[in-house]
Amino acid sequence: MSESKLAGQFFDAAIGLLHRVRDEEADNITAAGTAIADAVAAGGRLFAFGAGHSSLAAQDVVYRAGGLALMNLLAVPGVVGIDVMPATLGSALERVDGLAGAVLDSSPATSGDVIVVISLSGRNALPVEMAMNARALGLTVIGVTSVAYAEETKSRHKSGTHLKDHCDIVLDSKIAVGDAELTAEGIEAPFAPASTVVTSALMQAVMATAAGNLAARGIEPPLLRSGNVDGGHDWNGRIMTEYGDRIFFRH
Repeated sequence: MSESKLAGQFFDAAIGLLHRVRDEEADNITAAGTAIADAVAAGGRLFAFGAGHSSLAAQDVVYRAGGLALMNLLAVPGVVGIDVMPATLGSALERVDGLAGAVLDSSPATSGDVIVVISLSGRNALPVEMAMNARALGLTVIGVTSVAYAEETKSRHKSGTHLKDHCDIVLDSKIAVGDAELTAEGIEAPFAPASTVVTSALMQAVMATAAGNLAARGIEPPLLRSGNVDGGHDWNGRIMTEYGDRIFFRH
């Protein structure tokens, strides 16, 4: 099989997943966007969390041109992307009990805020406890995960539960267990993961929904502009000043 054919198959697989989440998760995307708009309108704050590669989709909506300025990354040392050596330590930290609670307790997150917790498998202690503890603090919890993992894998949290069991709203990425879309003769392992593509698209769809919801209420969405277009810095300076008490990534 040619390399170009494999590339085309991956694009087809990713596009198929995007069509599925667009059609099958429409109501949940609307609910998530509404929850975020509610928090913005009420003076609340927004947070996003993910561990390992799931952090990529969280980072993609923080301090992003065209994105909501109020979205803050809730960073857990050692699990923000692949930022430790050895990289396998990040996976080990996801299984540590109590880490999520310590991070939340030292964060500005409080009742009335919204947190998006992203975890493909939703089975490790860190995302499960992050959702549990956030809910206990009075935050609205939006989970972005693969429901298939919850149905086909065993939880690594002592409760025996998955992320989806502790969320107010669940967005199902439809990613199959194993997160590899392709197989081919001569290649022993399945390959070509699509979770980052799909999860990032889900996050941007929710942000777009929230912006439209705010505009429908007559509230200007606190969006950032690109600093590489004329007037962008002035625009962003105004937004940062107006909403400075709810923006923590610049402190």
